[in-house]
Amino acid sequence: MTAVPHATAVLAGPTTAGELDAAVGAAHRAFEQARLADPHRRAGWLEAIAAGLEQDAAGLVQTAVAETHLGTARLEGELKRTVFQLRLFAAEIRLGEHFDATIDHADPNWPMGPRPDLRRYNVPLGVVGVFGASNFPFAFSVMGGDSASALAAGCAVVHKAHDAHAGLAARTARTVIDALEGAGAPSGLFSMVTGRQAGEALVDHPQVKAIGFTGSTAGGRALLDRIAARPEPIPFFGELGGINAVFVTGRAWAARRADILAGYAASFTLGMGQFCTKPGLLFVPAGQADDVRRELAQALAGFTPARLLSPRLHDGYCDAVSRLRDTDGVDVLVEGDFAEEPAPTVLLTTADEVRKNPELLRQEMFGPASLVVAYDDESGLPDLAGLLEGQLTTTLQAEADDDVAALAARLADISGRVLWNGWPTGVTVSYAQHHGGPYPATTSATTSVGTAAVRRFLRPVAYQDFPADRLPEPLQDSNPWQVPQRVDGVWQRPSGAAAGVVATQEDKQ
Repeated sequence: MTAVPHATAVLAGPTTAGELDAAVGAAHRAFEQARLADPHRRAGWLEAIAAGLEQDAAGLVQTAVAETHLGTARLEGELKRTVFQLRLFAAEIRLGEHFDATIDHADPNWPMGPRPDLRRYNVPLGVVGVFGASNFPFAFSVMGGDSASALAAGCAVVHKAHDAHAGLAARTARTVIDALEGAGAPSGLFSMVTGRQAGEALVDHPQVKAIGFTGSTAGGRALLDRIAARPEPIPFFGELGGINAVFVTGRAWAARRADILAGYAASFTLGMGQFCTKPGLLFVPAGQADDVRRELAQALAGFTPARLLSPRLHDGYCDAVSRLRDTDGVDVLVEGDFAEEPAPTVLLTTADEVRKNPELLRQEMFGPASLVVAYDDESGLPDLAGLLEGQLTTTLQAEADDDVAALAARLADISGRVLWNGWPTGVTVSYAQHHGGPYPATTSATTSVGTAAVRRFLRPVAYQDFPADRLPEPLQDSNPWQVPQRVDGVWQRPSGAAAGVVATQEDKQ
């Protein structure tokens, strides 16, 4: 086993091509050892990382506050979510269900003709490159969902740090590496690189077998195209953004307009509108613009603006809002500004305008701004939803006896999570969670949040007529790892298997 010194695992300056190659090579060697570890040992590595992050929580949060302009309470909650997620994944892989171990014994009387002995289970992909996000410096960064789920799957991780919080990334990476070392994990199982050159080389490296990314549509698309140009294209699990449209029925609007507008105002400004689940579109009945303007102004009266995450994001926000505001058919409903700590902006257009120019529905404003679309005919909402691109979330604000079956079906076609009378800026980490959606929301049909995220970094392998003593442990009849097995079509769970239950922890995204 070749050790990777901490100086190369966490680099102070931009990573050179040679250093990147060394980090990936070490990760591959670590993967070849880690893939043989049983689920309990691998779970122990995740729990060691969780404990290490908890131990350095005060220092990590202090560093994050200085770099991100986010408040202490928000960052403490995000770190808590990150630690919880690691422990949830540890419990999940101890159960062993992610292996999907399936055994078909040889059967000379099988209706399709004699069946050989076939056994299939999921194996980890290999080295995974993970690109950190700027808007969640803990939950979607160094040891966020992509890194945690890849390690849980049995992969090695080379993390590309986001330059918006470089100091925090380095401190977090050192904590992770120290924790893994203390837990006896193979050296090089996790490392961090920095700089655009390293990011490009990471995507191109032949020993990298998948990429995880959370960021902008433009950045994600550039990576997707680069991956497609590789001699060996690899899976790209990219979360690129979304508008997260909200549709309000006429009856819901009449019954609780003020409450809906108050919830909308709180949701699209949460975290200064820098959540990927921010509601960027609100479809409401037409004819009440003055009342809506007044009630929105009241709902936003107590809002305290803050700086955006970086000057680059601030510039992008100003440009996006200006371009949409200056488009024909768009009016200003609530006047904001482009100060260093920008006040919220709400724009207004009509259903007729978006039918003429669907691009109005596809302009993401990453910050505290949103677009209201006034419609005249509720029966046309499914067709308006059909103008949308893929979404992470869509929301229905409706009454119990509203007939919204056609609209709900259309929303399910275009989004990964559909909400009823709620707001999308709450993404709990749990078993049934799905955080994804059709392109351009994401580039795959998988989730980046919740226990199902582990399966992104696995692939199935079948063994035919292998000698019993040469089969991987999850496929042996003796089942030494005590994982669930589907044997000749019937699922069997070992008696005394761990329940794997962890209390849920909700966080905002």
